Amino acid sequence: MENVSVFSVCGMCTVRCPIRVKVENGRVSFIEGNPHVPAMKGAVCPRGAAGTALIYDSERPQTPLIREGNRGKGKWRKASWDEAFDYVAERLKKIKDKYGPESIVFTDRGGPFRDYHRAFLRGLGTPNYSNHDSSCARNVQHSALSLTGKGRKAVAYDFKNCKHVVLQFRNIFESVNVQEVNNLMDAMEKGCKLSVIDIRANVSAAKANNFMKIRPGTDYAFNLAVINEIISTRLYDEKFKGTYIEDFDALKKFVAPYTPEWAEGETGIPAQQLRKFTKELAQAAPAVIWHPGWMAARYTDSFYICRSIYIINALMGSYGAKGGLAFISKPGDVGRKGLKKFMDLYPKPKGKRADGVGWKYKHFEEGPGLAHLLFKAMEKEDPYPVKGYIAYRHDPLMGYPEPERLKQMWDNLDLLVSVTFSWSDTAWYSDVVLPMSPYLEKESIIATKNALKPQFFVRKRSVDPCYDTKADWEIVSGLAKRLDLPDLVFEKVEDLWNFQLDGTGVTIDDFDDKGMVTLANKPVYLNFEDYSFKTPSGKIEMISKKLEDNGITSLKPYESPVKPKEGEFRLTFGRCALHTQGHTVNNAMLFEQMPENVLWIHTDEAEKLGISDGDIVHVTQNNYTEDIKAKVTDVIHPEAVFVIHGFGHTLEVETRALNKGLADNKFMAGGMEIWDQAGGAIAYQEHFVTVSKA
Repeated sequence: MENVSVFSVCGMCTVRCPIRVKVENGRVSFIEGNPHVPAMKGAVCPRGAAGTALIYDSERPQTPLIREGNRGKGKWRKASWDEAFDYVAERLKKIKDKYGPESIVFTDRGGPFRDYHRAFLRGLGTPNYSNHDSSCARNVQHSALSLTGKGRKAVAYDFKNCKHVVLQFRNIFESVNVQEVNNLMDAMEKGCKLSVIDIRANVSAAKANNFMKIRPGTDYAFNLAVINEIISTRLYDEKFKGTYIEDFDALKKFVAPYTPEWAEGETGIPAQQLRKFTKELAQAAPAVIWHPGWMAARYTDSFYICRSIYIINALMGSYGAKGGLAFISKPGDVGRKGLKKFMDLYPKPKGKRADGVGWKYKHFEEGPGLAHLLFKAMEKEDPYPVKGYIAYRHDPLMGYPEPERLKQMWDNLDLLVSVTFSWSDTAWYSDVVLPMSPYLEKESIIATKNALKPQFFVRKRSVDPCYDTKADWEIVSGLAKRLDLPDLVFEKVEDLWNFQLDGTGVTIDDFDDKGMVTLANKPVYLNFEDYSFKTPSGKIEMISKKLEDNGITSLKPYESPVKPKEGEFRLTFGRCALHTQGHTVNNAMLFEQMPENVLWIHTDEAEKLGISDGDIVHVTQNNYTEDIKAKVTDVIHPEAVFVIHGFGHTLEVETRALNKGLADNKFMAGGMEIWDQAGGAIAYQEHFVTVSKA
C-alpha cells in the first residue's frame, strides 16, 4: 500500500493543533506538527504523540451498544448502526411528541467543529445546547463581555512579540498549546519576562522570572492591590485611559483601600515584591499579556479575578497592541466571505432554556449556557421536564462535582446517549453508546480560525477505522435522516464540505498543500479606528450596566476566603503535560509515563502528620476516603493540597487506569450548589479535606 502524508487536526485535547500524519501500509507511523505552521516547529506535545495509542487501543468502544439491565451495571448488547440510529431516533421522537422539543438537551466540550451538530439541535427545535464551559472558562468569557461587550476570543495573545507575560489562572507549560509555548519561549529568548502567581511552583513557575506563591483563594486581593499601585503611582497608559476606559474615577475610588501592604496580609506576598512586579509590568507596556485564564472555575469570586485581570490589561494599554491582547480578524475583516453555516438552515428556537440562562439569569450569555444548572433542571423538572440527553464527547461524571448525585439527577431521563471515542463514566451510565471514530480515523467539518491571520482549516481522515465506529458528521447525518431533517443528511463528506465553501471562493482542493487556507497575506493588527467595543459607551466599561441591572455589582468589595480548620487543607487540582483530564489516563503510551496522580503536601504540614515523601495517605471528606501517594514538597502553600485531575477511574473495561490515583471530584460534597453567581462557573476549589498516613 502506498505511503502517504495527511494534513489533519489533533484531537487529544481542546487546543486542536494542526498536524501532519505519516501513514505506512495503512497504519499511522508518525505524527508531527504541521510544517506549514511556523510556530508549531514540527512539534506536538506528549498527548499529540500518543494519538496512535488511542486508535490502536482495544479498550475503547468498538461498536454501537444498547444497555440491558439497570444503568451503570455494564450490561450491553452489540447493535448495528442502523439499529442504534433507529433506537435513538424513535425515543427522541417520543420524547419530543410528549414533552416538546425543549425536553431534549445536548452537551459537548465546545470547539470549532460545532456548527453541524448545533444545527441538528436547532432542527429539532430545542434551545438546550450547553458545553463544558461552566467547568472551565465561563468566568473568563463573562468577565470579558462585562467590560468590552465582546467575548474572550475577540483577542489573540501575541506571545511572540510580548515583553512581559503574567500567568495566574493559566499553566502554559503543562496545559500545552504548542504554538503558544513556542512563541512564548521565542519571546523569552529575546528578553520577555514571565511572572507566575500560583499556590504551587508548577512547571511554568520553574521557568519564571517572578514566582509569587499566593495563599489559596486570595488572588482577587493581589489583583486589586496591583490596580491600586498602578493608579496611585500613575503607571497606567494615560492616553489609552482617557480615550478607551469609561468610569476610571469609579475604579480609582474603589481600589483606594486595597494597598500592597493590605494585600500582603491576605496573600502572603510581600508588598515590596508586588510593587517591584507592577513597575516591571508597566515598563513593558503595552506589550503586556496578563492571561485571563483557561480553567477559571475555582473560587466563588473567580469572575472578579478574571475581570480584574482584563482591567489591568486595559490600564497597561495592551488591548489592540502588538505583543498584547491584539484584536483578532474574522474573514469579513480581511475582505473574504466566511463559511456557510449549517445553523442558518433553521430558525433559533424560541423556547426558554432549561438552565435559566437568558431569562432567569439575564446577565449570562446564552451560547453554551451553564451545564450544572441544566443538570439541576433534570432533577427538579423545573422549568419543564428534561427527558432526552445526548452527551457528545463529554464526561460530566468525571468533570463535575458529586458524580453520584449527578447520576440521581439523570435518573429522571428517558434516554441518555453517549457519543464518545473512549470509555468514560458517563458512557458507562448511558442507555446507548454511539462510538465516534478518533480524530485520526475521521473527517470533520471545515472550521474557521479567527486570528491575526484568519484561516479555514480541515481535518481529513488519515486511516480507516479499526473498529465499527463513525465520524461525528456520519453520526449526526444518520440521526438527521431518521428525524426528518433532510438538509443535514449527507452521504459523502465532500458534499458537506462543498456546502460550507459555497460562495467563499475556496475549494476543498485548496487545502491539499497545507491543510488550511489562509485568508490574509500577513498578520493584521487592527487599529482602534477600525475597531469598537460592543458596550453602550463604545469603551471598556468599569461599571457594567447589564450586571448592575441584574443585581450584580461590577466592582465587588473583597471578602477574605475561609481558612481551613486545624488539620484540614483546601483541595486544589490542575493539569499536566501528559494527560487531558480523564480521557487519556487509560492511553497505553501516556499511562506508561504517568500511571497515577500524587498528593502534593507542604513539608511542614507533612511532618506534623508523620508523612514522608512517597507514603500512602488517606484523603477524607465527610467520611469518604481514598488513598494516594504523597508528594512532600516545599513549593506548595501549606494551606493547600494538590492533585492532577482525571484519575481514580473505576471501570473494569479500562484495565490500565483502574483504581489508579484519586478522583478529586468525589471530594466536593455540595459542590453542585457552590458556583460563582456573577460569572456562572462552578467553584471547584472551595472544598476542604483531611489527610492522614495510611
